[in-house]
Amino acid sequence: MTAMLFSMPGNERLAASIAEHTGWATGTLEVRRFPDQESYVRLRSGVSGSAVAVICTLARPDDQIMRLLFAARLLRESGARSVHLVAPYLAYMRQDRRFKDGEALTSRQFAQLLSSEFDGLVTVDPHLHRYADLGEIYSMETASLAASPLLADWVRANVDAPLIIGPDSESEQWAGAIARLIGAPHAVFAKSRRGDRDVLIAASDLGAWKGRTPILVDDVISSGHTLANAAREIIDQGFPPPICLAVHGLFAAGAEALLREVGCRMVTTESISHASNAITLGALLGDALARQMEGGAGRLRITPE
Repeated sequence: MTAMLFSMPGNERLAASIAEHTGWATGTLEVRRFPDQESYVRLRSGVSGSAVAVICTLARPDDQIMRLLFAARLLRESGARSVHLVAPYLAYMRQDRRFKDGEALTSRQFAQLLSSEFDGLVTVDPHLHRYADLGEIYSMETASLAASPLLADWVRANVDAPLIIGPDSESEQWAGAIARLIGAPHAVFAKSRRGDRDVLIAASDLGAWKGRTPILVDDVISSGHTLANAAREIIDQGFPPPICLAVHGLFAAGAEALLREVGCRMVTTESISHASNAITLGALLGDALARQMEGGAGRLRITPE
């Protein structure tokens, strides 16, 4: 199979990580903005007959989506056999139902946009809260990968006597998986949310695990308020500030400073480029992408009902 990788701006390090693992070539896309902020995209590599993948994590997607769609269409028009998207962080998954009358169901609309231009999607721990599978909203082949084993490997290599803590019930799937993989105790707190940045944490009693290093685990660090409030509860019980371990480090404005004020160290995967990145995804993404590319002979269109 002839395959080639292309990175959108800001994704070069992740593309290099995948290329190093797979041995595939990296092509060149020239991407820039005109003075009026319209996007310019030019392909500078031959792709005829090749399976190609565009590497573009989708944090802050509104700044990226048009040039990403332009690039996908250009690659197909230039003769690519199939066009895949590697988006370790997949945006627009939280609006998975209409919470108020008249709201846009953006998870489905975004899925339709991407499915219209790509043959396959590879992502890591998407926010599947009310959807059982990405196939419910995406009409292309999808691979949803779990980062928990990689997070567990990092804990095993870097922390003696860890105590794994989930800040809320939704984090149980990551906290529980990591604890099982490394044979460590774990606890899960309860959370009630009164707004985007207003959360209350009800901590369980951690007294039985004094002397262990607390590690707060979640899928996403966004505003930081959930983890900061959970960290304060942990500290109030006589523990040192916890390590905050997450798959995706979105870090909305003020989030990093908030967690540093509490004394937390932050560790994330490279799904979104950030100084906290300590866990590589190249092998995980590369293997899944290879399976997807080898399994498909070209474009398959499924029309959503």
